[in-house]
Amino acid sequence: MKKAFIQLHIAVLLAGLTGILGKLITLNEGLLVWYRLLLTAIALWILALVRRQSVRISFSDLARIFGVGAIAALHWVSFYGSIKYSNVSVGLLCFSAVGFFTALIEPLLLRHRVDIVELLLGLLVIAGIFIIFQVDPHYKTGILIGLISALLGSLFPVLNKRLLQRIAPETVTLYELSGGFLFLSILLPLYLYFAPATHWLPGRLGMAAGAQPRLYRTGF
Repeated sequence: MKKAFIQLHIAVLLAGLTGILGKLITLNEGLLVWYRLLLTAIALWILALVRRQSVRISFSDLARIFGVGAIAALHWVSFYGSIKYSNVSVGLLCFSAVGFFTALIEPLLLRHRVDIVELLLGLLVIAGIFIIFQVDPHYKTGILIGLISALLGSLFPVLNKRLLQRIAPETVTLYELSGGFLFLSILLPLYLYFAPATHWLPGRLGMAAGAQPRLYRTGF
């Protein structure tokens, strides 16, 4: 019990820290996640080679894992997008809606009963998000993006459960992050057309408070 309590606090600390860094880093959310996936995928492939890890899987499993990786990449992009269009508190509040969406999606995909307690707790989070949505119009865009992030964030762990029953976690993680990187690399040019970046390369952390809001292009 004590170990789980400590792990919970560490998880909350890391989640809050990644949100703060996402707000401070001047890269837009698409490039931020692209660099993150690039560095992580390279590190995991090097680690797999050093360990002589077996990475052979069937093509059908590879396609499934790449699909889950694409969902994970979109989740991270929308998570950081929510923070950049609102603030860290609102972004993390929307992230907590993962429990609500998981309570709905997991029984549907894995075919078991809905956990009423989890559903009710998730509805309380949704109620809090709705209050903020109504009270402060400045956060509406960030909240909507954050809810999309929560939906995607609830989807890929559920899909992972079936994969992890047959494939080693290290292999699943390796191919998921690699697949997410490839997917985002294909998507990024179109994404940057509608959400132009002011910075292309990682640099020093910059406070985003004084930054001007970005405008999306609405036509070709």
